[in-house]
Order: sequence, then structure tokens, then C-alpha cells
Amino acid sequence: MSTDKESQPVNAEGFEKDFSDKGFWSKTKNFAFTAGIEVISKATLLFYAAKSEKTPLWAKTVIYAALGYFINSMDAIPDLTPMVGFADDLGVLVAAIATVAAFINPESQRKADEKLEQWFGSGDKDDESQDE
Repeated sequence: MSTDKESQPVNAEGFEKDFSDKGFWSKTKNFAFTAGIEVISKATLLFYAAKSEKTPLWAKTVIYAALGYFINSMDAIPDLTPMVGFADDLGVLVAAIATVAAFINPESQRKADEKLEQWFGSGDKDDESQDE
């Protein structure tokens, strides 16, 4: 659970209806650089955790609610607001990760890392090119 500008709780409950694979990938692709690697890394990690057969239904419901909140443009802080637009999304995603952490497996982490490298590149490659 995150908080908005008035320090009232931001609840992702009910947003699971807003989740779809297509909506998720559209939002992440269109806002990857605006949202930043911190938000996108958590969202993709949750996405792959939800797709795991080992994740129980209750945990998938928590994940889909958080991802639905991320996808929905009618959240507490509009995503187009400079600097803070994704702060509430990040809070909801972090809360979901804390809730379902036991079901985030290495395979989900690997898939999320691969997607992030595809979109943002590898920090290691950047470091190596600067040394040359």
C-alpha cells in the first residue's frame, strides 16, 4: 500500500479488472523511460511471478491488482505529472512484492532481468565501453 499527496492510503484493490497482458506490455513499452527502471523492474518482476504455475491464486490476485493499478491511468497521481507521476505506482508495486515475495522465484527474476536488459541495456556493457 502506498500513500498519495494527503498521506491517505492508496489501495490497489479492485484494479485487477484493469489488468491484461496487452495493456501491461503497452504501458511498459510506452512509459519505460518515463517511469524509469525502478518502476519497470518491479512491474515486470510481478508480471512474470504471476505467470508462474507455482504462484497461488491469492498471490496472483494481489499481483494483478497492483499491475492493474499500474496500467490504469486514473490513479492517485497522474502518470504524466513530472517527477512524481509514478511514485504511487512504485509504492503499490513494492507493497505487492512484499506481500508475495515468497512466490517470486529465480525464473521470474531471470525473465524480468532479460526484459530490462532488452529495454534499458546492461549496466555492465556501459561500464566496459567507458573503460575502452
